Amino acid sequence: MEFYCSKNDLVNSVNIVSKAVPSKTTMTILECILISVSNGKIHLMTNDTEHGIDTELKGDIKENGVVAIEAKRFSDVVRRMPGDIIHIKSDDNYLVYISCEKAKFTISGKSGDDFPNLDDVERKDFITISQFTLREVIIQTIFSIAPNDNNKIMTGELFDIKGNKLRVISLDGHRISIRNIELRQDYPSRKVIIPGKTLNELSKILSGEIEKVVNIYFTDFNAVFEFDNTVLITRLIEGEFFDVDRMISNEYASKVKLNKKELIDCIDRATLLVRENDRKPVIITINNEEFKIEIKSPIGSLDESVNVEKEGDDIKIGFNPRFLLDALRVIDDDEINIYFMNSKAPCYIKDESGKYNYMVLPINFNTVG
Repeated sequence: MEFYCSKNDLVNSVNIVSKAVPSKTTMTILECILISVSNGKIHLMTNDTEHGIDTELKGDIKENGVVAIEAKRFSDVVRRMPGDIIHIKSDDNYLVYISCEKAKFTISGKSGDDFPNLDDVERKDFITISQFTLREVIIQTIFSIAPNDNNKIMTGELFDIKGNKLRVISLDGHRISIRNIELRQDYPSRKVIIPGKTLNELSKILSGEIEKVVNIYFTDFNAVFEFDNTVLITRLIEGEFFDVDRMISNEYASKVKLNKKELIDCIDRATLLVRENDRKPVIITINNEEFKIEIKSPIGSLDESVNVEKEGDDIKIGFNPRFLLDALRVIDDDEINIYFMNSKAPCYIKDESGKYNYMVLPINFNTVG
C-alpha cells in the first residue's frame, strides 16, 4: 500500500473515524484504524461493534493494500508531522512508513484480516435532513438519555417519522426532551431507537451547515448516516419505546413567561451553593408577578427574583437545578413559557408552535436533606 495525501485532510479523516474507536476493549484490533486502498479510493475505517465509521480520503494512490494501525498512535503521529503532504507506505510485514518533509516514522501495523467489516446495509428506506438540523436536534435532546444500561431503552433516542414530521424523544426517568422537525417531504411511518452514544459522536462529526444534508437509511436492525464522504453505521436498540404521549399533559394551573437568560443566570448562581452530586433543589415560588428562586445548603443560601408575566395560580415547587439548566441552555428563544400544575407534578418548558417540549419532574423539597 502506498499513497500521498494532504496532512489536513488526513488529520480530519482520522478525527472522524476515531469517534468509533472503543476506549476499552479486549480485542486489540478494534483499537486500530483500518486503512484500505483499492479501486482508486482511500478509506479509513473503525468499528467498536456497536457502530462503525468509514470515511473516504482524497489522495494520490501508488499501490493498493490494506493495513490496520493503532488509532491513537497514528493520530498523534500525523497531527505532529511538519509540512502539507504526507507519504504513507506499508510493506508485506505490515510495517507502516509515514513521512512528511524531513520527518520519517516507522510504525508496526497489523493485518486487516481480523478487522470486523461494517455491516452491508441495504440502502432503500431513508429520510433526508440537513446537517444543521440533525446536529441541532441531537444537542437539544441528548442530555436526557440515561447514563447507564440499567434500562437499555433509555440509553437511546426515539426517531418517530410520520409523513413529513420527525419527532425525536429522549428520557431518563426524571425528565423528557422532545423536538419536532418538519422534513422536506413525506416518508413512510417508522419508529427506531438509535443509541445515544452514536448520536453524541455523530453530532461531533457533522459540519452543521444548512446546505449540506444527511441521508439516514433504516433496516430492522441498523441505521446508516451518510453525509459528505463519510458513512456511519449503528445497531438499533431493540424493544418498544415508552408511550411518552401518556406521560405528557397539556393541562396546567399556572403559566409564566420570562426571559431565558435571566432565569439561566439566576439558577446558575444558585448552583454555586451546591456541591457536586448533592440533591439540594432550587425552590421556585410564583406569587403574583414574582418568580422567586431560593436555595439553602450547608455552604450558604440564595434568594433572588426574576420578573415574569404570570397566568393562573400561585405555586411553590422544587427542582434539580441541573435538569432545568440542561433544557434552558439548548433553547434558542429569548423568551420562554413554563407551565405548572402543582408542587408534585412536572413542569413543562415548551413553545406555542410545538417545536420543543421539555418535561422536568419536581423534587419534594420538604424531605430532601
